[in-house]
Amino acid sequence: MADRLLLLLPELVLFAGAVLVAVAGLSPRREIRRALPGITAGFLLVAMAAVAFVHSGERAAVAAVLTPMPALTGWVRLATCGIAALLSLLTVGTIDRRLEADVQAGRLDFNPLMAGRGEFHAFFLLSIIGLLLCTSATDLIWLFVALELTSLPTYVMVAMSRPSRRAQEAAMKYFFLGALSAAIFLYGFALLYGATGTLIFSEMSAAFAAQRAGDGIPLVANVGLVLAIVGIGYKIAAVPMHFYAADVYEGAAAPVTAFLGYVPKAAGAVAMLIVLGAVGWEGGLPEPVLTTLWMSAVLTMTLGNIGALLQKSVKRMLAYSSIAHSGYLLIGIIAGPGLGITAVILYLVAYGVMNTGAFAVLASLERRGREIEDVEDLAGLRHRHPALAVALALCAGSLLGFPPLLGFVGKLYLFIAGVEAGQVLLVVIGAINSAISAWYYLILVGVPILGAPTARSETVDAVPSRWPRVAAVLAAVLVVLLPIVAARLAPRIDAGTAVRAAPDPASAAAARR
Repeated sequence: MADRLLLLLPELVLFAGAVLVAVAGLSPRREIRRALPGITAGFLLVAMAAVAFVHSGERAAVAAVLTPMPALTGWVRLATCGIAALLSLLTVGTIDRRLEADVQAGRLDFNPLMAGRGEFHAFFLLSIIGLLLCTSATDLIWLFVALELTSLPTYVMVAMSRPSRRAQEAAMKYFFLGALSAAIFLYGFALLYGATGTLIFSEMSAAFAAQRAGDGIPLVANVGLVLAIVGIGYKIAAVPMHFYAADVYEGAAAPVTAFLGYVPKAAGAVAMLIVLGAVGWEGGLPEPVLTTLWMSAVLTMTLGNIGALLQKSVKRMLAYSSIAHSGYLLIGIIAGPGLGITAVILYLVAYGVMNTGAFAVLASLERRGREIEDVEDLAGLRHRHPALAVALALCAGSLLGFPPLLGFVGKLYLFIAGVEAGQVLLVVIGAINSAISAWYYLILVGVPILGAPTARSETVDAVPSRWPRVAAVLAAVLVVLLPIVAARLAPRIDAGTAVRAAPDPASAAAARR
């Protein structure tokens, strides 16, 4: 029990942070309420240090025994806390903006019942906790609860991110489709339990191995796996559970959209890896499962990129871009242990940074007090905000996969993993889709840098808070510098990608010695 609690130290830190910001958000002192994003970022950095502490020295051996896939538990949690700290900078000045302005001007007295800033940042941290818990899930119940803890706060975050009907409509669509997806993958989990007689992944793996050696994996297990994959596919916005993405991304405020682009996607990718790890990639995934993943990858890449080509709204364009990137991720998931899982982890980090950078630029700009909508609003951005124009160009180029930026390194690892796994045709389709995406990504590069200002874009100003601009610049710097680090970290990540047996007290004690 002590070892398990030590492993969950980062989650406990973030839970304490969630309680603190929820209470601090009710404070009548304006200085305390303004400090909530900084407090949130501070707890995330402490949790990041806790992850490094838990996975260092002798404690790393214990953590490896307690988790089915140690690389996910260590590297994904570390990257998530860092990216979430960057995301928290985008939220500065977003929630309760009108309320705080009225209170400061003396038009209203502060009423805790009307304030939502503390609740928002509490939900922010709770969703991150759900993602961190996904990485160390050892059974189906744990994984289900962790996935729902990741998703449920985001429904509320979408609704309260903007005081508009569009945000409320987006939240309702997001919630109902989320409930449908939860029902689908939970039914799949029930069928997996019925086929194997256990909820624990290590025991499930042994049951599948015995079935492979005998008459083969039964139909009920294959149906359960397919339903689980389709349901979890909602989290990463993969076909056929992708329909919500464009409307929800457009309806939510830019900081929340950036959050949706990384946290649920990472949770879904991790959950797929853990479930498929229980089945085992040895000898190939079951044919129905492989076919489902293969078709989903192709359709997700293709429909995502084609949809993005048709958009004039920047947020809808990036929403379809997010769908397409989920298709690329599925290549690594199909490839499996070794380079495939390493590529998925690296790509999650890369996508988290470059997607956050792109949305940080959008969160830094407004037109007449409202978020910018169209690509035209970015025309000639370099004349008034050159740092933001360069940051958007670098992040869009990285999303395209332009060398030597971070996105190129991440996509290269995915494609190499696919080739090594024998999925050459899938990699070719991915490369073609990358070429298709060049059209709309180059628009995001060219319009701010090369475009002439228009009457519409001349009315675009920076938001009062400087922190979203700081986040955009930091993300742009990371897009340039992280490729060097990624090449050195890949072998270390690869060493922990093997699916390991579940813990028992004796093995944990042996690892500790």
